[in-house]
Amino acid sequence: MPTLYQSRVGISLYDAQFTPDKAQRIPIPDQVIHSVVASLIQFKNTCSDFSVRSQNITVLATEATRTAINSEAFRKAIKDATAWDVTLLAKEDEGRVGAMGVASSLGYVGGLMMDLGGGSTQLTWIISHGRDGNLQLPQQGAVSMPFGAAALTKRLMDADREGGDSRQRFANEIRDTISQAYASLHVPDELVRAARQEGGFPLYLSGGGFRGWGFVLMSQHAVQPYPIPIINGFTASKEDFLNTSAVQASVAKESEEEEGDGVFRISERRASQVPAVAFLVTALSAALPHIKEVRFCQGGVREGFLYSTLSREVRAQSPLQVAVAPHSRDDNGLLSKILFDCIPDDTKGHDSPFRDISQDMINALAATMNTHSTYARDIRPSSALRFTTTGAMAAVHGLTHTERAMLALLLCERWGGDRDLPPTDQAFYAAMSSLLDPMTLWSVKLLGRMAGLVGTMYPAGRVGREQRVKVTSKWTKTKNENLVLHVDLQFRATQDKMTSRNPLDDVQEMVGSDIGRIGKMGKKKNWPGGREGSGCKVEVTVGTL
Repeated sequence: MPTLYQSRVGISLYDAQFTPDKAQRIPIPDQVIHSVVASLIQFKNTCSDFSVRSQNITVLATEATRTAINSEAFRKAIKDATAWDVTLLAKEDEGRVGAMGVASSLGYVGGLMMDLGGGSTQLTWIISHGRDGNLQLPQQGAVSMPFGAAALTKRLMDADREGGDSRQRFANEIRDTISQAYASLHVPDELVRAARQEGGFPLYLSGGGFRGWGFVLMSQHAVQPYPIPIINGFTASKEDFLNTSAVQASVAKESEEEEGDGVFRISERRASQVPAVAFLVTALSAALPHIKEVRFCQGGVREGFLYSTLSREVRAQSPLQVAVAPHSRDDNGLLSKILFDCIPDDTKGHDSPFRDISQDMINALAATMNTHSTYARDIRPSSALRFTTTGAMAAVHGLTHTERAMLALLLCERWGGDRDLPPTDQAFYAAMSSLLDPMTLWSVKLLGRMAGLVGTMYPAGRVGREQRVKVTSKWTKTKNENLVLHVDLQFRATQDKMTSRNPLDDVQEMVGSDIGRIGKMGKKKNWPGGREGSGCKVEVTVGTL
């Protein structure tokens, strides 16, 4: 569901209910209530500006409000000021809605899921195949545990005051609670079998505490500076996720530097919670079985609630296809077919360099390949490169970082690639390229160049009845079993009656540079990594229809 406006206020209702030393729980202070009410009044004005109907406004509250000493008075203050009722989510509903938020974050979800709030942590399993719009969760929704980021900080301070083995006993409590929660969820055989085949479960993480952890991992990624400033869709290995000492050291180092601004998107409050999150991460590593990798999700209760209101048919739509729909034309399907024909028939084989380029990605390329045609030539490749990170598709919900990098590089290559980028964007291009494995990067660059040729032949993106170009390709192998891609380009050309020119001479003048760029991808010096890198030989033949 596209977002029209977003706003966030830095108020932690959980933190507000404790004295500074975390020793005593208190009612939500009047000043905090005033701040919340003022924010909601401002939001009511925003809803009015966007002509939002009153029946479409829902105010949700989770554990911090549900368990507050003065919860009733707090909710009454909101009601008196805004006329809005506050809907309290039960523990089970909170977990279920949070899981839907994770399902909204990615096209396919299948694994374990944890949501780290201020006061509690939710654990569940989730299966969302995307294509059929179905979402599977445990009958109880999720197991709620009192180990939120702020709650953990308080418990650790209490343990330090007690001294002795209090910290170890608390660690054992977390480990045992998580283990019991996992056992009670009765993870379906479908997920267990998949985990055995893939080497472990994917663990989907949401909530502010985990997102903060993810931003720190971004700052430590092998690709630096990390090119995608969006937490949704970011993936980290189990080893990096569990390296709590490295994460804490990174945050501590940034905090000590007087002139530094700290880790990107890590506030002082989030930084103060890192030791508590590290404590939780260490405990869950001993409690949860065989985690292969972690995938960070932006979706939480808000996104999950909105997602739950959508029909199954709408939920079944591909996030990528919905995102590019405003850019597509009536002939998008015909353009997609031309681009799909650029790839050999065995593209789905495990050994094919094109195996990671999905039909959805080809459709997205067809829909957006002419989006930047109205831009000045000098900035087309740069604008295309940043299209999915800070451009028109930056706010799209539901894409992985691999999908963002792939589409950006396809479009950049369509408009000339790195050779036409200004120096300011060369490093960004290299960083985005590093997010793809070398052979996938080679195939993306080649398909992007083919899209450049197709775009030249159909500058308005309208194929119509006249087929101006037909592209076919096939694999062969050399004696040394090396792959060779044969690309056959057939153009509709008319003979100039006033001259004896060969029709292919006109083709060469129109798209000769595009054809040359396709052939150059078969040269080792142009492969990702150079002569010792990854790629295939390319042979191009040109003829007429």
